[in-house]
Amino acid sequence: MFKWFTRLRRGQRASDRQSPAPVTPRRDRTLEAVIAHQRIALLFQPQIDPATGDIVGVEALARWDGAASPEELFARAAAVGLAERLSRLVQRKALRVAATWEGALKPLNLSINLLPQDLARSGYDGWLLEEIEAAGIDPKRITIEITESALLADCDAIAERLARLRSAGVRVAVDDFGTGYASLAYLTSLPLDILKIDRGLIADIVGGKRDRIVVKAMIALARELDLKVVVEGVESTAQLALLADWGCDLYQGFIGAGPLDEAELARFVTASMAEAA
Repeated sequence: MFKWFTRLRRGQRASDRQSPAPVTPRRDRTLEAVIAHQRIALLFQPQIDPATGDIVGVEALARWDGAASPEELFARAAAVGLAERLSRLVQRKALRVAATWEGALKPLNLSINLLPQDLARSGYDGWLLEEIEAAGIDPKRITIEITESALLADCDAIAERLARLRSAGVRVAVDDFGTGYASLAYLTSLPLDILKIDRGLIADIVGGKRDRIVVKAMIALARELDLKVVVEGVESTAQLALLADWGCDLYQGFIGAGPLDEAELARFVTASMAEAA
């Protein structure tokens, strides 16, 4: 958010003060063209059951050669006022791609990320349900991932929109849980289904006693509240063994698979099914 300051001459009357000129975001014509022509690619990171190895779903991630990561891409878009257009494009594209999956990919659930301003926007819930219907995908396969910062807006309005989505079958996950500023009260006051524990919290669960206590307690709390738990950033078999023992439902991480394109995902899922057979 930009803040503008005006310097007032000594003795200047309030009625003579000039309002600051309206802010016009600088343009990024390259990114504008990329979004307009829908040249954003998608990668899909598998979400895996740590106990069985079954691939249950995927998280859709935006990819563009002009940015090193989805975070960098959205930061660039936000700087020029394109974040919401980009967010809608990625959500729409992910829904329509997943709706066409057949064979081993057909049963996979799909997680899509929301910006805080998506959920804060009046009518967003209706727009998303229309997009799900237009794609022809079962809403029960869809999970929306919201960050803790999205919960700091108008809580009543957010709860109403989430409730409408959940009533249609869409599941709601709080992403990067434990790293933001949201109160634990949101876990009981908002209609939620899933907690995603951030990778930063599990990095030292094997060697760090306090980290281990915190993550184990978070998983236990989620289970007491009848919430599923997804853990991000799992990199070692030792981490995975602890998470499985504590009751983690799903994990994402390079020990399973990193983000994959459609062809890679199909091969990975098919090979996993063959290995399990």
